[in-house]
Amino acid sequence: MIKKFIDKLFGKSGNPANGASRVKKSVFGERCEVGPKDHAIDPKLVDERAMDVVHTLKQGGYEAYIVGGAVRDLLVGLRPKDFDVATDATPEQVKSLFRRAFIIGRRFRIVHVVYGRGREHEVIEVSTFRAHLDSSLAEQVGGNERTSKSELAGMKHAVDASGRVLRDNVWGPMEEDAARRDFTINAMYYDPETQIVVDYHHGTRDAKKKIIRMIGDPAPRYREDPVRIIRAVRFAAKLSALGFKFEDKTVEPL
Repeated sequence: MIKKFIDKLFGKSGNPANGASRVKKSVFGERCEVGPKDHAIDPKLVDERAMDVVHTLKQGGYEAYIVGGAVRDLLVGLRPKDFDVATDATPEQVKSLFRRAFIIGRRFRIVHVVYGRGREHEVIEVSTFRAHLDSSLAEQVGGNERTSKSELAGMKHAVDASGRVLRDNVWGPMEEDAARRDFTINAMYYDPETQIVVDYHHGTRDAKKKIIRMIGDPAPRYREDPVRIIRAVRFAAKLSALGFKFEDKTVEPL
């Protein structure tokens, strides 16, 4: 009852009633909470291990959501092959909650939570919400990942001379994490327990309209992470059968 009073006092409310959407403006986009009647995700398509990761993190006092391509696939009625989870817990905090969890990566530090063994094992990838940082303010190194190892040691946010991100390990709030993702249809967060989709960049709308749209200005977004070009081509190949097409501005720099 006390929590309900505090939530009411500060303008918070429970889940969107009857599946309705709720919108809250942010500097990094409008936070829209989409209820199950609007998004129509089938909970049976959600992997039980991904649900376990979300549940464990929430029980530990953290925010946790299924994120990215899995949410996109769920929205269009596909069973995702892989499930990723995003949280406000740091990699070390995530690792402490699971018996078989491993911190990996240098550019992006993430956690692999492992279920099962041998060929039957499954990995749920868990990432920490990252801050949306201006690449012009990042530390710059003269070489690349291989030639600048000593310079990069200890750096949390670093780019090379072309602006390509070499380190991106500054944690931030959820809305900033959404803003730094690539396409709108990959920047949605799904809570399998409440069945709410959190959407800052109209990803649910674009999924319904079958549009592949880059968040922000496409040219510098491709430049800061060239892998996005490969991802764009892969999405086009995967989703074209479902009728998805690129927004003109998103495809122009390719």
